Amino acid sequence: MWSRVDEFYAQRLVGDDEGLSEALRANAAAGLPPIDVTPALGKLLHLLARSVGARRILEVGTLGGYSTIWLARALPADGEVVTCEVSPRHADVARANLDRAGVGARVRIVLGPALETLPDLQGPFDMVFVDADKVSNAEYLDHAIRLSRPGALVIVDNVVRGGRVVDDADDDPAVVGTRRLADALAADPRISATMVQTVAAKGYDGFVLGVVEG
Repeated sequence: MWSRVDEFYAQRLVGDDEGLSEALRANAAAGLPPIDVTPALGKLLHLLARSVGARRILEVGTLGGYSTIWLARALPADGEVVTCEVSPRHADVARANLDRAGVGARVRIVLGPALETLPDLQGPFDMVFVDADKVSNAEYLDHAIRLSRPGALVIVDNVVRGGRVVDDADDDPAVVGTRRLADALAADPRISATMVQTVAAKGYDGFVLGVVEG
């Protein structure tokens, strides 16, 4: 039922978008894991970026560039998405997808482990989207806040882990990393955040939405 509802609204509110559809087909053909954001979440990221008048967006975790296309389309012609990707193969697939969708000129892919490349980036950014390995989310949050302007949005995906985040006995690294993120958010006065639980095509999960304080 969740998947059917997602499809119902995607047909009406996203429609048939060849650039996005071709990106997903190319990702599948290249053997990338099917962990892209859903069309509904992609559209939400796009609308959030527009709502804050974003000109520079930081993304941690490019994969095949599906979410990157959504973000880049929210920017003015002279805007920029800086997206961090650890896999050269994923970056190559993403670059082809971005160029095919007509947004390649607005996107800079930074190759390498994000914890090594983020310290060298220059802000400020108007919005940050984190969708990478969950083990390092607390560290990604720190860099996101550091690189953002006051009032910037920070979104971190996949923070519910099917509800496993509340099970203290669950020692899966991704779950432990997610709990560390929650603790970091609670302790950091530089950001005010909430969490939104979701049920969608990919099941039960959720995301953090925060605003960087002045």
